[in-house]
Amino acid sequence: MARISDDVIERLKNEVSLVRLMESQGFELKKHGKDTICRCPFHDDKTPSLVVTPSKNLFHCFGCDAAGSVIDWVMKREGISFRRAVEILQNDIGLISESHEPVKQSTTKQLSSDLVAEQDEQQALKRIIDFYHETLKQSPEALEYLESRGLNNPELINKFKLGFSNRTLAYRLPAKNRKAGAEIRGLLQSVGILRKTGHEHFNGSIVVPIFDNRQGENEQIKEVYGRKILGSKLRKGTAQHLYLPGEHLGIWNHLPLAACDEIILCESLIDAMTFWVNNFRNVTCSYGTNGFTEELLNGLINHNIKRVLIAYDRDEAGNVAADKLADQLKQYNIDCYRVLFPKNMDANEYALKMSPARKSLELVIRKAEPMLAGEHPPGTPAFRPSMDISAKARGAGSEVLGARTEKEQGKPVTKAEGETVLPASPIPTSHSLEVTAEVTDNEIIMLFGSRRYRVRGLKKAMSYEQLKINLCVSDNDCMHVDHLDLYHAKQRLSFIKQASIELGVNADVIKKDLTKVLWKLEQLQDEQIQKTLKPEVKEIQISSEEEQQALDLLRSPDLLNQILNDFNRAGVVGEETNKLVGYLAAVSRKLDDPLAVIIQSTSAAGKSALMNAVLAMIPEEEKIQYSAMTGQSLFYMGETNLKHKILAIAEEEGAENASYAMKLLQSEGELTMASTGKDADGNLTTQEYHVEGPVMLFSTTTAIDLDEELMNRCLVLTVNESREQTKQIHQMQRRKRTMAGLEDKAEKKRILTVHKNAQRLIKPLQIMNPYADQLTFLDDKTRTRRDHEKYLTLIDSIALLHQHQREIKTKTFEGESFDYVEVTLDDIK
Repeated sequence: MARISDDVIERLKNEVSLVRLMESQGFELKKHGKDTICRCPFHDDKTPSLVVTPSKNLFHCFGCDAAGSVIDWVMKREGISFRRAVEILQNDIGLISESHEPVKQSTTKQLSSDLVAEQDEQQALKRIIDFYHETLKQSPEALEYLESRGLNNPELINKFKLGFSNRTLAYRLPAKNRKAGAEIRGLLQSVGILRKTGHEHFNGSIVVPIFDNRQGENEQIKEVYGRKILGSKLRKGTAQHLYLPGEHLGIWNHLPLAACDEIILCESLIDAMTFWVNNFRNVTCSYGTNGFTEELLNGLINHNIKRVLIAYDRDEAGNVAADKLADQLKQYNIDCYRVLFPKNMDANEYALKMSPARKSLELVIRKAEPMLAGEHPPGTPAFRPSMDISAKARGAGSEVLGARTEKEQGKPVTKAEGETVLPASPIPTSHSLEVTAEVTDNEIIMLFGSRRYRVRGLKKAMSYEQLKINLCVSDNDCMHVDHLDLYHAKQRLSFIKQASIELGVNADVIKKDLTKVLWKLEQLQDEQIQKTLKPEVKEIQISSEEEQQALDLLRSPDLLNQILNDFNRAGVVGEETNKLVGYLAAVSRKLDDPLAVIIQSTSAAGKSALMNAVLAMIPEEEKIQYSAMTGQSLFYMGETNLKHKILAIAEEEGAENASYAMKLLQSEGELTMASTGKDADGNLTTQEYHVEGPVMLFSTTTAIDLDEELMNRCLVLTVNESREQTKQIHQMQRRKRTMAGLEDKAEKKRILTVHKNAQRLIKPLQIMNPYADQLTFLDDKTRTRRDHEKYLTLIDSIALLHQHQREIKTKTFEGESFDYVEVTLDDIK
């Protein structure tokens, strides 16, 4: 697409009078000093707040802050792109003359007012369709959309009068404050082209008229279909498919009904046109899965159609609709065959992904399966065309599967010169396209004969909507390499053409290779996406000896003291209470409502050492450690990635942006966030992210004054900063340099292994406290409501830790059973 020169843009901004343009659009501008003012059309403006400065040719609204040049005005008022606004100002409105002098008034060509005199809706509709047809030919964005769907075919566009509605129709009509303008608009509203608001019904859409079976000047337009081209740029809820008001009428591409036994029936016009441009001309469509009309049924019956190939989308709705339609057509002795695209794919998507598209569609037709299988004898083959396809017909681009022979039409049969029989070929399947690939961390290698294909960059392709890779093909000393998106038809064709030249082989050879490469890469891409979405579950196997050592620890009569002794033997001195509370809080991750711990101290006092000492005794698969977290990172952790685990943050300040999510996770036990994303069609949709708890939070901080919300939710441990504690740490640091220290290092590894295995053997059981009703707690402040819960949870954690020393009991309530252990008086002490 040619770039608009800066000179043209500057001329438009300087020479097109914004005041005159706004006045021509019906705005009442009032003088206000050197400027003019009016009510702003971009918001509910009861008093004039939009100021136009003629000397600068700029506007600015002090109500909604809309501002800019004459180009910005057209863009915002019409809801169009920058390029389209420039084109309108240049060509449609004609505000710049050949002499580069500003024109006093619009030179827009108008639709004749004789539409009103005739009051003929059909004539008006035809004129509008002709206008849309010419608009499409001059609209790069519309042609680009057709190109993206594989439909930028001049024959298709001209034969079926495809058009484009881009809001320029109003510029072709007489002014609405004139009698002729009002009458024409009233006529177009009755037709359905304009809505009551005056906006074009098909604005932003490719427009496809559907004619009746008459030809020439007598043909009538029975229906008009519109398909939005902006996709994900539209507001949520905007209809992508539009029709004229009222019931669906007409049969698209009705002529083949009179010349064929077999008709390909698609779900949508886009799919039907996909078959048509690939030379399968015996095709028509219904208006969606629920849009098979009685008119279309009568057309099939009256023209003695014997077979219908149902090419609906391969999704649940398409399958249900196809089965329902087959039942209906069975009553009229019409055989039905199901064209089977890959799952959740339609004809257009399939044709775009498979190369060459025409051959791929031919193969999927050949493989069509008979529906209502009970009516067919065992071993009934897949669909076969009732007549051979001549090479001459194929070359002329007029291929019609199942065309009636001259004998069937009452004419003598003569065999066409060069007529051949196409062999029945299977559709490409995972079996026929099976490719062996050598996959490494950095690249993928595939061999086809002497040709070697090397793929790099697949790991970055984490979206099903694109497949961008670096692809290199080599054969002996010849090579071609390029960076391309395999889902982009133009880029594939360019690669095929250049590679065939560089390697000196036929382009068809490279096409076949690329089809296999694409198929294999789709498989590998799907595997890596699914692997990313599903958290890797690590199964840790411990030996019977290791299990016994862990059980010996858990069954120790003096378990809490044993834990403290192990901390000391592992090199953590002092902090007896903090070590034990930290350990018990870590155990609470197995409970439904775990504790949270934050260790507070000045810098270098040992808070991180204390946290790391506790975490060192927890299995790696049950803890997640970060130095910092962004605001929304928790929401994307995966649904079960945090459940019954420890989330440790090195410094609380590093998770400041995520504090809100962390508080919610503690209070609610789960996180849910709605976020905007794209669906399979590229449309913006609301996607929900859900993270399940519970999770035990562990962090440190140097802050003196803690957030009240944080203190309410956490156990706050303060590090011993006394001189005596410093002496003990110095002594321990010196011991590490001695032979005894080296022996301690080996012993530490064994101790940590025992504790990790012990933690793996602790099961998440329910806790029943038979003494709960007898306990008391301070109740003079509202904060104690949460402190009391932490107190009870600490008792539960002690009971859970001792589960291998207690009887595990079972309770059944309302048909559901659960295991639990009881709290003892020693736990409370």
